Amino acid sequence: MKHYLLFASHSYAFAILRPLQDEIRRRGDDTAWWLEYSCPDLLQDGEKRLYNLREVKDYHPLAIIAPGNWVYPFFPGIKVQVFHGYPMAKRIEAIDDHFTLRGFWDIYCTQGPSSTPYFTKLANQKRYFRIYETGWCKADTFFAPDAAVEPHRERPCILYAPTFSKGISSAYIMASVIDNLARTQNWDWLITFHPILLNDNKLIAQYQQLADKHDNVNFIRINKGVETFRLTDVMLCDSSSLIVEYLMMHKPVVTFRNTHPGPHLIDVTATDMIGSAIALALTRPQALMDAIENYTAYHEAHRDGHNAARVLDAIDDFNLNYRNLMPHKPLNLYRKLQMLIRYLKSYH
Repeated sequence: MKHYLLFASHSYAFAILRPLQDEIRRRGDDTAWWLEYSCPDLLQDGEKRLYNLREVKDYHPLAIIAPGNWVYPFFPGIKVQVFHGYPMAKRIEAIDDHFTLRGFWDIYCTQGPSSTPYFTKLANQKRYFRIYETGWCKADTFFAPDAAVEPHRERPCILYAPTFSKGISSAYIMASVIDNLARTQNWDWLITFHPILLNDNKLIAQYQQLADKHDNVNFIRINKGVETFRLTDVMLCDSSSLIVEYLMMHKPVVTFRNTHPGPHLIDVTATDMIGSAIALALTRPQALMDAIENYTAYHEAHRDGHNAARVLDAIDDFNLNYRNLMPHKPLNLYRKLQMLIRYLKSYH
């Protein structure tokens, strides 16, 4: 029986890693979870958690699979990066953080044309990791049969899900806009934030007060992916990587000052344009929906519901054919020391 350690540092990891867990169990193998102190415990019945390095070593994981930017390099097993989103190039002046190499990973599981070619170029240059285009394991849930089944809604529901990136996030100016639209339009609102934004208590209090003020506004702390998306008709956003995920549900997105606008979005540059943009999005213009289909295909190449299976097949291939033949990862003594100190402070 193979053992896999699912490494979660933020709440979004659960929706990404659970399709992998389902496939691992389907194959008769076993999973355990490692939750960083920054990650809420959202484990369900039957999900096993490990608490320290000794337990991890005793578990003997074949692979450690993570959607975050890092993993403890001293944990045993093949280190597998499955990503927490798609490359969105939030900042025009910089290469997307999606492609930053941190020296932790043996395998990168890329998603499609927007990610595979650039990572393949990096792999050919660095040579200490391998690239497998598997598709994003979370996307399996987007194309599951029950994903299209939505609860009945008396009126449209708008999801507001801003990015956390400084200088790009609309969260600090959008409360008054939603306040006005909640009062003047016959729409419901569902507001959810990235875990990093949840650290800003003043901002959270502002949106919680908004929800307390309006019966048609609901503020939730955790975005559960498809489960949350199914409750809404249109997303209001800025430049978050969530945009691609929402578009794959065949739902329009209105963006405020998106850094890379295009025909797949209804982008506005002034707050007084947001209401009319949402009203247009709710009509689902055909040209917009066609552009959405083309855009999402560029990011996610695999829509057969078997991305998680391809990730596990990639791990098997690496283990059998490459594991002991790869050049050593960068030494990165400073980063490894940081990781060790982080672990010791948190778990000892």
